[in-house]
Amino acid sequence: MSDSAHNLQDALSTINTHWQPRRLTSINDYELKVVKMQGEFVWHTHPATDELFMVVCGELIIQLRDRDVVLRPNDVFVVPKGVEHCPKAVEEVHAILFEPTGTVNTGDAGGDRTAEFLDIEPS
Repeated sequence: MSDSAHNLQDALSTINTHWQPRRLTSINDYELKVVKMQGEFVWHTHPATDELFMVVCGELIIQLRDRDVVLRPNDVFVVPKGVEHCPKAVEEVHAILFEPTGTVNTGDAGGDRTAEFLDIEPS
């Protein structure tokens, strides 16, 4: 990662595929990722780590087995480690994820929606 400033909107404008998070920057052993989401993802857990979602624009539903959590712009929600969840976005959502380095987007579910680990290209 470079030691320059990063612009969130510029980073989001480079993403053309839903559900493919891109690392914007790192801090200690964590990554700040940006992602665009639309439709329903996969049910999964992250057995070893919490996962933080912050919505930049749109409305994101974090489906849990016992309830839904609705996030709107500037809302933050942490899915505790080991809790099964499935993000869903009726319309396109732009969001930030904050999680330990190497966290796989599909958690324990795997499958064809597992994203490659890619960085945002510097502008």
